[in-house]
Amino acid sequence: MNKIDLESTKSQRTGFVGLFETTLRKFKILTYLISMIPIYLVACLVLATALVPAIYTFKSIQNLTHLSGELVQNIGIALSLAAGYFIYGTTLMFVAPLVNFILRAKLKAWRGPYHSAESVKWFIHNGLTYLVRYTFLEFVTPSPLSLLFYRMMGMKMGSGVVINTTWISDPSLIELGDKVTLGGSVTIVAHYGQGGLLVIAPVRIGNNCTVGLKSSIMGGVIMGDGAKLLPHSVVLPKTVIPPGETWGGVPAVKIDLLKVIKNASTPAA
Repeated sequence: MNKIDLESTKSQRTGFVGLFETTLRKFKILTYLISMIPIYLVACLVLATALVPAIYTFKSIQNLTHLSGELVQNIGIALSLAAGYFIYGTTLMFVAPLVNFILRAKLKAWRGPYHSAESVKWFIHNGLTYLVRYTFLEFVTPSPLSLLFYRMMGMKMGSGVVINTTWISDPSLIELGDKVTLGGSVTIVAHYGQGGLLVIAPVRIGNNCTVGLKSSIMGGVIMGDGAKLLPHSVVLPKTVIPPGETWGGVPAVKIDLLKVIKNASTPAA
């Protein structure tokens, strides 16, 4: 543990927070269930708020078609349900970041037990992200709307960024430079587990980087400017990829593409 980790862990053991964490660890199942009640209530409130404009749309179309024939009414219901879903999803992409801001769930680098106050904030931040991911985000990826959502959730990114994936966790601890391309189904998580502890660590990807299809990047990873990660690669925690290098594999290591191409073109003996 570094000095910051020790200080953050120590601060969590005093006062009300310390009492909460002690209770949480002593009565894990019961305290977990009790702790989840307000979190699930927040999730219900977020979803309900996002549904309000969709319900207004549904009722408005019903009022317009209630004197029409059955066919017109059914068409109206079908259109209102379809439109309502997209209205709900778009609204949710603004409501979730707003609640994240109100609850101050923006993450910071941290290392400590899973049963702790800091992990609750981590749970809330990702829970709000997942509400959008698993109900709507796929329909607007990649698009400026998905980029706006990640920015509102705290992700830092430069200009010309393309994000063709929804498999992103801990967005407030991810930083993307200019002209970064994240390929389809890329996974980026700014956390990992180690020795029974939760480690939350920033991920930084420099300018003009490309992350290939279905690659995975874990907490604490840094990619220098112009670096490339080949498809289906896995970058382990705390890995630093120097500028301009190409990495690939499981776990990812530096790859000399010219050498690989030369060997592939050389006839077998």
